Amino acid sequence: MNRRLFRVLLLAVAMVLGSAATLLAAEVEEPPARDWPHEGIFGRYDKAALQRGFQVFKEVCASCHSARYLRFRDLAGIGLDQATIKALAAEFTVEDCCDENGEPFERPARPADRFPPPYPNDQAARAANGGALPPDLSLIVKARDRGEDYIYALLTGYEEPPADAEPPGEGVSWNPYFPGGWIAMPPPLMEDLVEYPDGTPATVEQMASDVTQFLAWLSEPTMEERKRTGLKYMLFVLVLTGLFYAYKRKIWSRLH
Repeated sequence: MNRRLFRVLLLAVAMVLGSAATLLAAEVEEPPARDWPHEGIFGRYDKAALQRGFQVFKEVCASCHSARYLRFRDLAGIGLDQATIKALAAEFTVEDCCDENGEPFERPARPADRFPPPYPNDQAARAANGGALPPDLSLIVKARDRGEDYIYALLTGYEEPPADAEPPGEGVSWNPYFPGGWIAMPPPLMEDLVEYPDGTPATVEQMASDVTQFLAWLSEPTMEERKRTGLKYMLFVLVLTGLFYAYKRKIWSRLH
């Protein structure tokens, strides 16, 4: 009897959790589909957009979000030369170990160093953001369904909350593309927040597009090489198939 009751309770809990998950999913607005230059088998990253996106990341996003898998030398992949990368790294300081006394010390970053995180640990990050932990952005595009569309929609989708929506606490904003609607991150972008060296107008939509493309590159910096390799293999298989077919025709022609 107890075992049967336990099964009934377990089933009820599963139904409640499933219903809650369904309701939560129903509240999330589907991000509009956008065309990205790196999509498709022949897609390539837009290097100009990647460089602008890195600027947005460095000047805006990096104040709260880390990118633990990004090293300064990796930025050669977005078109920066070695002198620029070296000068860029020198703008930051990193902790190294150790001096002649065995103590850690700070030094200017080098191209081989990782991009410094804004906080020393997760506890410090939560304390600075009202208990919310800003996610690492290294793989954020791969970690989200339709990652590019989701990130762009999230960055540009802040709006006034519905009249019947009750905020769960202070310091939250309404974004219909975020699960549950309420997000701890305030709108990160505003008009002319950065100044692009190439003269591109820094609208919210432009900055959102640029930083989204940079984060897509950051999630898969070898994408172009992967596509080139795939095309080479497809061409090889196509040629090999043709040779096998011709050989087969020649062999079987003797039997007719």
